[in-house]
Amino acid sequence: MGTVCVEIAVRDDPHLEAALRSLSSQTRKPDRILLAASTDSPPDFLRAAQHAAPGIVVQVARFRGGVVSARAGAQLLIREEFTAFLDSDEIAPPDWLGLLIAPLEGGMADFSGGPTKSARPPVTSVERYMELLERSIYGDLVPAQVTYLPLQNTAWRTEPLARLGFDPRIPFAEDHDVETRAVRAGLRGVFVPEAWTWHDPGPSVGLGRWARKRYRYLVAMAMSLLKNEELGRRLGERRAPVRHPLRFLEGAMKPVALVDARLRWNRAKRSDPVIPSPEPEPSTG
Repeated sequence: MGTVCVEIAVRDDPHLEAALRSLSSQTRKPDRILLAASTDSPPDFLRAAQHAAPGIVVQVARFRGGVVSARAGAQLLIREEFTAFLDSDEIAPPDWLGLLIAPLEGGMADFSGGPTKSARPPVTSVERYMELLERSIYGDLVPAQVTYLPLQNTAWRTEPLARLGFDPRIPFAEDHDVETRAVRAGLRGVFVPEAWTWHDPGPSVGLGRWARKRYRYLVAMAMSLLKNEELGRRLGERRAPVRHPLRFLEGAMKPVALVDARLRWNRAKRSDPVIPSPEPEPSTG
């Protein structure tokens, strides 16, 4: 069997220890866990995390910038044959990593991904919409087009992923960007429905906070589509609508987000991606 590194990008998510404990309970344990942390991550938080996965080496690398910058810099530190991604607010069932890695080790794919399941029932209208949207992504979009796999539950052959790299100019939609470039480069991706994880949505958020976060994602996705010249194809897609009133609000945001994305990408594409180097680690005692 090949070696596996699981990367988790994090700042100070209180769910992180549960995610790490779930990795220590895998039937196929990772050889290493790499925390791509923020320079704002509290030292005590990182120290506790390094002891949360008994029997597995937990390495911390701290980066300036956002999540995508951390992923871009952390990828240069991975030497294992396979790289898997887990979010800090996810819990992996014991057979998760083995199922996710199997198509790669069997030579059937260069990257794979599975779905997520909410750790608790939705309690607000916003949560209900996001649950329905997630079902649509994994039930309709991903089976038809593997480039829509959310990154947080994927595994990759490290060598081609390192060649592709993450583009810090595309925030919040780095998964679509790298997967689109992967498929164009001839890499094979597969969806593994059995390799699911639990996702803890955390405290309920109000409509305003959800709308701001969703708008940022729509802008980022449009930037990826513009960069990869995929906008025309995406606009031509036909899929079943999510049956929830919030889809009309999201629909109203999309034209504004597209204009915003054009302006942002026109500025961003004038410079090359800047890949950060890790900052010195804080003392962990």
